[in-house]
Amino acid sequence: MRTDNRKPNELRELKIIPEVARYAEGSVRVELGNTHLICTASVENNVPKWLMGQGAGWVTAEYGMLPRSTHSRINRERANNSGRSQEISRLIGRSLRAAVDLEKIPEKQIYVDCDVIQADGGTRTAAITGGFVALALAFKFLKDQGQIKEWPLKYYLAAVSVGMKSNEAILDLNYDEDSSIDTDMNFVLNNHQNFIEIQGTAEKDAFSHQELLSMMELAQIGCQRLFQKQAEIIGNFFPLEN
Repeated sequence: MRTDNRKPNELRELKIIPEVARYAEGSVRVELGNTHLICTASVENNVPKWLMGQGAGWVTAEYGMLPRSTHSRINRERANNSGRSQEISRLIGRSLRAAVDLEKIPEKQIYVDCDVIQADGGTRTAAITGGFVALALAFKFLKDQGQIKEWPLKYYLAAVSVGMKSNEAILDLNYDEDSSIDTDMNFVLNNHQNFIEIQGTAEKDAFSHQELLSMMELAQIGCQRLFQKQAEIIGNFFPLEN
């Protein structure tokens, strides 16, 4: 039995609440069990210098944890000087860019900020899942305002953690599970069941090929459920297709 009485293939309860930041072009509050984040998408009419004049836009991300988002206070993080925050920021940015046709947002840069207000495992995967919804809302704003002509998202995108515990794959690890797991993996997928990124570590024993396959299959199941939750917010203007 898992620490929160979930089945091995069961996600934590997920809530995605849109329009929580008045001034951001796109924003959501994500509640994945006891992991809570605010994700905002901000539009700027510029691009990095190396991209100027090429007729394309850019999507980037910053991730951080608030000082009392964990059991004891941590120092306020800055994405540019914390190794962990920087690594997760890059992961979020890479993942989101994979879902965007950057030529359809010419000379615009979208900043997706993911701030953890309460952490109980899975913050990076929740940031990707929520950040995607915030990004979609920002694109809707741009399209409604006539600032872009074509819809730039290629597909849905979500992320989930999977681990091996006592020779069994379990979905969506909370902090207690993550800190004692045999194998810890994060998967980023699109709604066509294709993988965008895989991160994995054998925390204790090495994992087998068959165990890897079982974790991949469980991640696909979990992300399909996440796509359905995302579609509850953005499906009216960006329908979910499988």
